[in-house]
Amino acid sequence: MYREHSPGAALSRWVECCWTFESPASLDHAAMVHAVRPDGCLDIVYSPELGLRAVGAMPVEQRFRMSAGTAVVGVRFRPGLARQFLQAPPVELTGRLAPLEQLWGRRARELECRLSGSPSAEERARLLVSALPATGAATGTATGAAAGAIARAMEAMAAAHGVVDLDWAAAQAGMSARQFRRRCLEESGLTPKHLCRVLRFRRSFELAASRKLSWAAIAAETGYFDQAHLIRDFREFTGRTPMAVFSNTGNAGAGENWA
Repeated sequence: MYREHSPGAALSRWVECCWTFESPASLDHAAMVHAVRPDGCLDIVYSPELGLRAVGAMPVEQRFRMSAGTAVVGVRFRPGLARQFLQAPPVELTGRLAPLEQLWGRRARELECRLSGSPSAEERARLLVSALPATGAATGTATGAAAGAIARAMEAMAAAHGVVDLDWAAAQAGMSARQFRRRCLEESGLTPKHLCRVLRFRRSFELAASRKLSWAAIAAETGYFDQAHLIRDFREFTGRTPMAVFSNTGNAGAGENWA
């Protein structure tokens, strides 16, 4: 039901993927609930029911009711690298959905018309990607240089899955810790500490879904003090224990004890 597609080489630095989500035409129930967990990313999303929307970074899991036969497409930006495409401070979108027309104006209305007339989810995903600029690179101004520095720091945090010293991350951007906190919040919608926790949680979720490591190994691999520390983050971000999350998603988990 859910598929990811490459955005192409020109956008790969800023765009993690384009994606499609299609629910079956017939379900045991009239609708299903789709959980969107925190990942530090911002998306542009289109569905016939909701139209074209910008989705901010989610501090905690959000659940969306999906009707049978629903087809949703989106573009997912890498953490902290969406601002130049959305043309709005990501902090203003944190935890909410906003009509893309509020950010793009006429360009969003025209894109939505093309999307509504497209015959397939894959074609809609291609249209979304083609509507983005060929590059998000900042150009030779002082503002552009600062944007490039904060982008490099964000990339370093994401590459380390959030297991970084925040003073070191600030140094990557050439900023004091206080300056970096402000800019990280502006560019990603989350404070550096919160973003690192989300990135670490995301990595732990991916490892648990692979079912290749024990829970103790997952906690150690992703920089948690211990399993109890990991459980606390799962509870905060999803409202459930890891075992409850994976039993609901059809994954048995990594097979060791969770409270």
